Amino acid sequence: MINKNRLYTNLMINCELDNMENKNQCRQCAVCGRSFPLKDLVSGEVIRNVISDEILKDHPDWSYSSFICRADLADYRIKYVQSLLRSEKGELSNLENEVIGSMQRHELISQNTESDFDQNWTFGEKLADKIASFGGSWAFLICFALFLTGWIVLNTVVMVDRPVDPYPFILLNLVLSCLAAIQAPIIMMSQNRQEAKDRLRSQHDYQINLKAELEIRHLHEALLHKAIHEGFFSNIISR
Repeated sequence: MINKNRLYTNLMINCELDNMENKNQCRQCAVCGRSFPLKDLVSGEVIRNVISDEILKDHPDWSYSSFICRADLADYRIKYVQSLLRSEKGELSNLENEVIGSMQRHELISQNTESDFDQNWTFGEKLADKIASFGGSWAFLICFALFLTGWIVLNTVVMVDRPVDPYPFILLNLVLSCLAAIQAPIIMMSQNRQEAKDRLRSQHDYQINLKAELEIRHLHEALLHKAIHEGFFSNIISR
């Protein structure tokens, strides 16, 4: 029993040494032609078929026994994503190119669109938003009702002998018309900025959803390829 354990231990040590020696060996990348250690290369056997098809378009001599460096493999993964999106959506927009770029650089695409949008506001835009926000509140309605009531009482009760604006309150109508003429474009400017903010938010949500969908599809295809690959070798071993 002890001899078997020693034999098993020696075999494991030899396997580890062989693996270390193999990792230090160099192979040539089938794409760029440069030599790399095996630890920096990926065998064609573990690369998904869709990625291998992209490599075959540029390098017809590519096979499952070939090796590719990780940088070139990342480029061909991006090419596959681009061809996949073009086949489904046609010409790629700037939003989709930004998603592909973030995948290529392994960057996060999520960001705080609210703070980014608010930083570009001018003083006039901030003032217009505050005025529009006040104009659509109960505080404005209460103040407006108190102003109308006070104006009417002032000209009909307090200053009944010499009113500033006697009935039918022509001056009050002029003031209200000017207020409506000024308030309407301010509210429209605020609505336009809100629409721009909503559009920026929806575009950002689209980018996040697109990247998540591509990453999930990539993970699903990788797991499927791994399952098929392991099933193939398990069948060979069982035979």
